[in-house]
Amino acid sequence: MLHYAVVFLIIAIIAAIFGFGGVAGTASWIAQVLFVVFLVLFIISFITGRRPKI
Repeated sequence: MLHYAVVFLIIAIIAAIFGFGGVAGTASWIAQVLFVVFLVLFIISFITGRRPKI
């Protein structure tokens, strides 16, 4: 998921360089959403983690 966030960030940067404002805005919004979802899932998996079986 982090990979897709980086891909959309690169797409947004390239689109902004070429002047495509709508595409750049949408791609950066998607990248932000994917990054937040990644962080939430990472924190949840870090908290729960692997616990030894008793």
